[in-house]
Amino acid sequence: MTNSLRRAVPRVWALAIISILLLALPGLSQRHSAPKVDGPWMNASLSPDQRADLVLKELTLDEKIALLHGVGMPTDDPVTPDNAASNRGVGYVVGVPRLGIPGIDMSDAAYGVRSSGVNGRYSTALPANVAAAASWDTEAAFEYGALIGRELRAQGFNMSLGGGVDITRDPRNGRTFEYLGEDPVLAGTLVARLIEGTQSQHVIGDIKHYAFNDQESGRNSVNIHIGERAARETDLLAFEIGVTKGHPAAVMCSYNRVNGDFACENKFLLNDVLKKDWKFPGFVLSDWGGTHSDAKASAAGLDNEEPGNVFFDARFKAAVQAGTIPMAELDDHAHRILRSMFAAGVIDYPRQRSVVDPFAGLEVARKIEEGGIVLLKNERGALPLAAEKLHTIAVIGAHSDVGMISGGGSAQVDPIGGNAIMPPGKGATHWQDHVWFPTSPMKAIQARAPHATVTYNSGEDAAAAALAAKGADVAVVFAYEWESEGMDLKDLSLPEKQDELIAAVAAANPHTIVVLETGSPVTMPWVGAPAAILEAWFAGSDGANAVGNVLFGKVNPSGKLPNTFPKSEADLPHPVLTRPPLASEQFSGPVSPLERAQGLPPFEVAYDEGLKVGYKWFDAEKKPVLFPFGFGLSYTSYGYSGLKVSAGDKVTATFTVANTGARAGAEIAEVYAALPANAQEPPKRLVGWSKVKLNAGEKKTVTVEIDPKYLSIFDEQKGGWTLVPGAYTILVGGSSQSLPLKAAVSLK
Repeated sequence: MTNSLRRAVPRVWALAIISILLLALPGLSQRHSAPKVDGPWMNASLSPDQRADLVLKELTLDEKIALLHGVGMPTDDPVTPDNAASNRGVGYVVGVPRLGIPGIDMSDAAYGVRSSGVNGRYSTALPANVAAAASWDTEAAFEYGALIGRELRAQGFNMSLGGGVDITRDPRNGRTFEYLGEDPVLAGTLVARLIEGTQSQHVIGDIKHYAFNDQESGRNSVNIHIGERAARETDLLAFEIGVTKGHPAAVMCSYNRVNGDFACENKFLLNDVLKKDWKFPGFVLSDWGGTHSDAKASAAGLDNEEPGNVFFDARFKAAVQAGTIPMAELDDHAHRILRSMFAAGVIDYPRQRSVVDPFAGLEVARKIEEGGIVLLKNERGALPLAAEKLHTIAVIGAHSDVGMISGGGSAQVDPIGGNAIMPPGKGATHWQDHVWFPTSPMKAIQARAPHATVTYNSGEDAAAAALAAKGADVAVVFAYEWESEGMDLKDLSLPEKQDELIAAVAAANPHTIVVLETGSPVTMPWVGAPAAILEAWFAGSDGANAVGNVLFGKVNPSGKLPNTFPKSEADLPHPVLTRPPLASEQFSGPVSPLERAQGLPPFEVAYDEGLKVGYKWFDAEKKPVLFPFGFGLSYTSYGYSGLKVSAGDKVTATFTVANTGARAGAEIAEVYAALPANAQEPPKRLVGWSKVKLNAGEKKTVTVEIDPKYLSIFDEQKGGWTLVPGAYTILVGGSSQSLPLKAAVSLK
């Protein structure tokens, strides 16, 4: 079969499936219909808390207990009376049909609805979450969540398991692509908008993995040691912003231990911080298999065990009947779950299962990717490419003739028609497959340079690739680093000798463009050789068109890095990632389900870098970097002037941004603060930003309000946030290392 025909098959096949399923739609919708109930809790003018209390009064003990746990993983398990009403997702909580309370149907949904292929109901793959973070665009984050929410409902789900916001303490974390960068203010602000978007579609939103799930190696046994101030000002601040501004209905606790206790039975995290300090009214569910006890976890603040019922079913009921778990505690758990269902609208707006048209989401996915692509290097105006001047283009590497790679694990979205590098019908996704979406960079380049001869070389042989590139007007090398849940990267270098490939091609052709498809920073021993470098991340269902639009100048790149790119692993706070000993990685022999659930013995990791996470570490340690946090180039240029800082109820920074170039563009103007020396903080921290759209020659006055918390420190003695009196310096510019404007302000 020819390449062109192979690329055409998936869309035809997917449309045929959609047509068939549309014929079956009435039966599918009836599957989730519920009897009409007219109880007082159906009065939508009452608050979610009032409605939950009314339902709670009607529940039997068994019905309350049933809300506290899942019934397995319908995706993998046979049909049973408990899960028969489910949508065959990764988790299901049985509802109370007699009271009009539906079951909670859960799907993984980090960058799109997972496991859609098993029932032929494909969904849109958005660019990886880290790409959305690179856009620094709060409205794009809302649209990201809203698209996921719409497609969840259309597929028959009413709860999202997305909302990842663990900050990047170590870029080798295999789930870095699922998260929103290394800065808590950036990550927390964006995840709040993503959650708002998801819940705007009457879907229960989630924020995860709470907390300090910053490595996958030994995630079920690692014990993270961190002081309270460092915790509150780093990882927990991202969650605090996400929880208090995004108002998720649910929080998923993580696998790891924190200062001795598993996160899902950690009183400090769940009760003291989340429910008391942040006044979170929703429910806490465990990560899958992350529940390790009944009474301890319940008292600590866990409300729901997923995906099964080892601890929060028969054992829980017996403990309630024995008085070991108070009835009031059970009622609080059930109330929180019911309240979340009312608050998110899953009862007032029951889902009507339909068929997703995944092609309808392509425009949203493409626009978000266009905003998140980061131009890292552009010597001598190598980009944008001028199609009319190009006769020959060499496209090299990363299966870029047929597709672009995606991130794996529970985030993995099934590509329409299957894995692009597999024969048709053979590309079903499995756990930790390397999956390429059928979005062809080569085809996108051909469409934008129709009069040029475009050739493809796999890049498997560096010498052959260099020969193919040598005579071309331009060579575009695509390189990738695959990532997945359940593993960490061994280092930050590109795999499969791609560093050698890039060096060889760039040596053969000075007009070499490198496009990176990664979820984390990578090292670049070849950084000086190519003319231009684009970071495209994991680009989603329509990534090739987004990359094509940036390469050829239809879109002016505006993305900026949400993570620092270090020069080498030796410069990281932990040059060697701590990995578990064998005893903490797996059980030595057969164990019972209960023994397995109670967990592996811990191994210790100390976050002794404290407050110095990401760019704050590199600033404080005076370590040079490859590309700094907040960095990103444009096809135009920008100037900053006229900074004025005022201090009232909030500190505001007002300044002018001018487009000093010849193209329209969007500049992310970043605002940082240096705290007084006696605050004992890293040199500066991000406190705000504004994405400013400017025509060529245009200038705008920008005002950024700074939340007082972002200027404060967490005082462990006072148990709260405190503004340290003294002189603060406000810094403004285009990246964490390019801040031309400075102004001092005295705060009391």
